[in-house]
Amino acid sequence: MASSPAQDDALKKLEYLSLVSKVSSELESHVGFADKVLAEFITDMGRHSNTVDEFDAKLKGNGAELPDYFVRTLLTIIHAILPPKPKAADKDSKAENTGDGKKSKFKALAIADDKDRAKELEKEIEMEMRDRKDKDRDRDRDKRDRDRDRDRDRDRDRDRSRHRDRYKEEEEEDRRDYGIRGRNRNQTRDNEDDRGYRNRGRNRDRDNVERDEDGGRRSNGKYRDNEPELYKVYKGRVSRVMDSGCFIQLNELRGKEGLVHVSQMASRRIPNAKDVVKRDQEVYVKVISISGQKLSLSMRDVDQNTGRDLLPLKKSSDDDSFRTNPSGGKEGPVTRTGLSGIRILEDEDAAPSRRPLKRMSSPERWEAKQLMASGVLRLDEYPMYDEDGDGMLYQEEGAEEELEIEMNEDEPAFLQGQTRYSVDMSPVKIFKNPEGSLSRAAALQSALIKERREVREQQQRTMLDSIPKDLNRPWEDPMPETGERHLAQELRGVGLSAYDMPEWKKDAYGKALTFGQRSKLSIQEQRQSLPIYKLKKELIQAVHDNQVLVVIGETGSGKTTQVTQYLAEAGYTTRGKIGCTQPRRVAAMSVAKRVAEEFGCRLGEEVGYAIRFEDCTGPDTVIKYMTDGMLLREILIDENLSQYSVIMLDEAHERTIHTDVLFGLLKQLVKRRPDLRLIVTSATLDAEKFSGYFFNCNIFTIPGRTFPVEILYTKQPESDYLDAALITVLQIHLTEPEGDILLFLTGQEEIDFACQSLYERMKGLGKNVPELIILPVYSALPSEMQSRIFDPAPPGKRKVVVATNIAEASLTIDGIFYVIDPGFAKQNVYNPKQGLDSLIITPISQASAKQRAGRAGRTGPGKCYRLYTESAYRNEMSPTTIPEIQRINLGMITLQMKAMGINDLLSFDFMDPPPPQALISAMEQLYSLGALDEEGLLTKLGRKMAEFPLDPPLSKMLLASVDLGCSDEILTIIAMIQTGNIFYRPREKQAQADQKRAKFFQPEGDHLTLLAVYEAWKAKNFSGPWCFENFVQSRSLRRAQDVRKQLLSIMDKYKLDVVSAGKNFTKIRKAITAGFFFHAARKDPQEGYRTLVENQPVYIHPSSALFQRQPDWVIYHELVMTTKEYMREVTVVDPKWLVELAPRFFKVADPTKMSKRKRQERIEPLYDRYHEPNSWRLSKRRA
Repeated sequence: MASSPAQDDALKKLEYLSLVSKVSSELESHVGFADKVLAEFITDMGRHSNTVDEFDAKLKGNGAELPDYFVRTLLTIIHAILPPKPKAADKDSKAENTGDGKKSKFKALAIADDKDRAKELEKEIEMEMRDRKDKDRDRDRDKRDRDRDRDRDRDRDRDRSRHRDRYKEEEEEDRRDYGIRGRNRNQTRDNEDDRGYRNRGRNRDRDNVERDEDGGRRSNGKYRDNEPELYKVYKGRVSRVMDSGCFIQLNELRGKEGLVHVSQMASRRIPNAKDVVKRDQEVYVKVISISGQKLSLSMRDVDQNTGRDLLPLKKSSDDDSFRTNPSGGKEGPVTRTGLSGIRILEDEDAAPSRRPLKRMSSPERWEAKQLMASGVLRLDEYPMYDEDGDGMLYQEEGAEEELEIEMNEDEPAFLQGQTRYSVDMSPVKIFKNPEGSLSRAAALQSALIKERREVREQQQRTMLDSIPKDLNRPWEDPMPETGERHLAQELRGVGLSAYDMPEWKKDAYGKALTFGQRSKLSIQEQRQSLPIYKLKKELIQAVHDNQVLVVIGETGSGKTTQVTQYLAEAGYTTRGKIGCTQPRRVAAMSVAKRVAEEFGCRLGEEVGYAIRFEDCTGPDTVIKYMTDGMLLREILIDENLSQYSVIMLDEAHERTIHTDVLFGLLKQLVKRRPDLRLIVTSATLDAEKFSGYFFNCNIFTIPGRTFPVEILYTKQPESDYLDAALITVLQIHLTEPEGDILLFLTGQEEIDFACQSLYERMKGLGKNVPELIILPVYSALPSEMQSRIFDPAPPGKRKVVVATNIAEASLTIDGIFYVIDPGFAKQNVYNPKQGLDSLIITPISQASAKQRAGRAGRTGPGKCYRLYTESAYRNEMSPTTIPEIQRINLGMITLQMKAMGINDLLSFDFMDPPPPQALISAMEQLYSLGALDEEGLLTKLGRKMAEFPLDPPLSKMLLASVDLGCSDEILTIIAMIQTGNIFYRPREKQAQADQKRAKFFQPEGDHLTLLAVYEAWKAKNFSGPWCFENFVQSRSLRRAQDVRKQLLSIMDKYKLDVVSAGKNFTKIRKAITAGFFFHAARKDPQEGYRTLVENQPVYIHPSSALFQRQPDWVIYHELVMTTKEYMREVTVVDPKWLVELAPRFFKVADPTKMSKRKRQERIEPLYDRYHEPNSWRLSKRRA
């Protein structure tokens, strides 16, 4: 032990030496000489510099003029190994030793809680709503009065009114000429008055709005100051001189550069710019036009000695909110900051939606120049010709090719040193032993699934290719074998026919529909036959005596449906409602329906349910079932849950993200409200953990029907668990006594493949084998198909149920004697570094394995076949499942907790705290969306976003659409995205389905394709048969309709305008960009696309509307990992919008320097064994 400090020192020394050699090799490759002493000197300077500017200044002070990007690279390298010492380093280190290390490391997560601020924000938003309501009322009253007056006037004197109208029109024309308004003429008058009023107010209190709306920009107009102002004089420095002009770097605006053409240098004619200016000369220039990122400057309009403007031109208004753009004629479009914090051009209504045309290529440009020089082509024939060396722009938007966008790496104050630029974001560790047999099997299975999919697609293609293409020839083969002559007519339908339904499916579903077992008992008798009925009195007494109670009961013991009714009968509903949460939507609905039948009322009266986008409760409701997310939203509105007397957290063992946050909030609430009763139920046996978390409360156990289960392990690890599982099924079927089999697999595709293989293998065994009924279960199956699994098998036959982990704790199937457990399940895992969710096949936990085994001991003594070794069970499976909160995106939860005034997320009492990196990543996302300000506190925009039951990017997209005037369409698009898959492709009719689907495709992308589907359905009066004809899922569309209604009601509540953009798709695409800018990707020259954030390769999915078009820049809704990383729901965007709508996230790369992306593409020469690596450089040659 004594040698450890010495070892540490030696390690540090080694690190330091490796750093010095790295710095010297960087110097060698960039500057051309390497010196160890110099490298040590630079390292020392870097280690004592906190910022790039400070480091640059020190280098310059010592006579080293290095390019900016190189200075930044050096500092990053030095800080990676030797971080700069903060001033209070000693104090910090002490704090870290005393256990506060995390807090000092992640300051953003330890901001003090502030409930008052949350309440203030709510009040402000309420006031705004009231103002808007009053304004609407006044406007309506004015309009009514005006209409009445107008009618009276019209009756009295038509002529005079006509005269007045003409006068008003002329006055309007004059006003427009003077440039007071750059707006659409067809807007209603009172609307203009109102907007004008709003604009004036905004300009009067610019500072204020800036701080509120844009999420706390502290320095007044920090972002706007970096924008050059038209007709303003700036001081600058000549950076480059050419014959035709010179480039000027503006001193006040960092990174901004403009061009002064020869004709703008002096009032006399100058043949060559080099006669007038030289490099690094200080000059005064005036901005004479701004076109995108390009500035045209003039020296001749400014006195070069004093900097006085010799030709003062008035801007279209002396107001800051008017920005003139030369492409828009004399009159500038008006910008205003909307409620979503984005800058909106008022003039946009005029811009039609069109695809930007490509700029001219270099040869075309040369050709045009030659033609002009020879006099064949006149300049005015090419009005788009731009002298500044940009060639003929067919259109203003041609500039998009050159636009280079970078991430804006300025960290806000509250995230300093904690974001992905400073800290390594590691993905969540989900494998206990990444090298073990289970992990290998999972990886192999993923590869096999991929292979099977490819084989299946290949077979399909072969079949379609074998069909003769020229179907107009009546005969296919001129010399056929007998009986082989086919009519082409018969071949037409191959691949489109409905007769290709797999045999096993026909066998499983071909019979008449059934809806589960019908019980002969009356409802009351059924209730009395449940295991919980015997303990009714004890349970009510236990709830009365304990404020918090943990109830353990096997699935099927009746706890979900009965506990709420027992408490209602015991009189708890007199003090308030009884709320019961469920982790799944379907469970909440079906349980509420059953309880309403037992309670003897209609659903929605005394017993109701509330799920996201659907509320089926009334004023009389006393028992309310809901998803855990809905209860969380209720706490957001009423933190004491004053309407409730009992809260029951059902299926708590599922540990969804909302359940975990509810644990923490209810633990605090129970202390504040001694009259509230809290019941936590679990179907698994890890209840000690729940009990220990809730103040060591008592545990109430409902004895289930359990029989002994024999557990069998494999001797060697199985590489292909799917094949092993199928062999085991047949083995049991042929050798074991009667009893049904339950096989656990991971997903729909795997289950379908397993059923197919089983069916074929059974067929291969011949007629003498007893029949095996194959029944799949997964969430995408229609409910009547799912209920088939509860039917008992006919005598002499055996059924095998192939299920996902839904059958682990949520369903109870009678008659199961054999369970086959391969030991895997699919888990949703979020990677904060790449910002994407992926479904990964992972080993289950020991708790899940016990739970699965328990399924075999319900009806009688059973067996559980585990397809892994006992050592894998002991060493490679974690004891409990990793809770969702530790492996998924926390954006929505963080926003909701901020809205409740909970800022100190590190000391919030989570049962299992989420990784701090994931929280930081969520805060970063919220900051770039404008929901948090520079100090990490919620903004007004953030509070509004928290009101919508949507992910933060979707809420931002909706609020931005209100500003851009396309909220009607965005509501539809969001509703359609929320419902999941809209189109279905039955395997038998894929070609036909694809044809129908292609009819809806929009050239702008998939979001607008979804909009087109909904609009077409609406035009057909929401008809069901239309959906069937077009291979659209009517259930999904109806759900989208419900979601849309729910969102509309929230919009109405906050008085947000619902406006349609008509045919202006640009607005819709802009609104999508405002929410999903961090999902931008640009075309990769080699193949596919690369994301802007992580530069990872991604691809457009073949089912997308843009698959054939492959545009340059796109935005996607989410990434899905199947055979490749595919982008889902893709839309074409203009890269300019990214910088415009998300200035906190993107910036335009400095044109004078090489961008990060180009630096990554640096050409490296081929390996040369005879010369040293850098010998090809010019600096070496000179030497």
